Amino acid sequence: MPSLATLLEEHPIVASVKDDAGLKAVLESDCKVAFLLYGSILDLPEIVASLKAAGKIVLVNVDLLEGFGGKEIVVRYVKERTEADGILSSKAFMVRAARELGLYAVHRFFLIDSLSYRNLAKQVAMSKADSVEILPGCMPRVIGWVVADIDVPLIAGGLVCDRDDVIAALGAGAAAIASSNQDVWKM
Repeated sequence: MPSLATLLEEHPIVASVKDDAGLKAVLESDCKVAFLLYGSILDLPEIVASLKAAGKIVLVNVDLLEGFGGKEIVVRYVKERTEADGILSSKAFMVRAARELGLYAVHRFFLIDSLSYRNLAKQVAMSKADSVEILPGCMPRVIGWVVADIDVPLIAGGLVCDRDDVIAALGAGAAAIASSNQDVWKM
C-alpha cells in the first residue's frame, strides 16, 4: 500500500461524497481518492464496496456516520467490516486509532480563529496523522502557515469552489484539494 502522501501527489483532487447523488457521480468520475462523508452502520459496507469496485481509494469520515457514537470502536468497525482504506476525523484519538490499525488517517481541522490555528500542530503531533485537512480550504495565506507548521501533507477542503480556489490552494502549498463540487473533480 503506497503512502497517503504518494497517493495525494499522484491524485491531488479528492472527491468528497456527501450523498447518493455524489456517490453516483464519483463512481463515474476519474477521481481516484474519495472521502465518504455520509452513511450509517447499516449501509456503510455496501457504499464502500461500490466505491472499491470502481477502483477508488476510500476514506470514511467517522465523525459523520449515523448509528455510531464518537468512540474508537467505529474505527475498528470500519477496518473489520468494510473495505475502506482509511478514515477522516476531527478527533485526535480516532486518527491515532486508525493509524494503529494500519488505516490511512486524515486529521480534519475547522480553522475558525487563531486559537484553532495555534492548537493544530499540537493536535497533529498527538494524532500522528498521515495528512491534515483544513476547512475551509479557500484561505491561501492560512494554508501557507499550516504547511510551515506541520510535516505531513495538507489537504484543503470545504468551500473550494472553482479553478481559482484550486490553483490558489495548491500554490500556497496544499498537497491536494477535497471538494464535493463535481466541477472541481474534473480539473
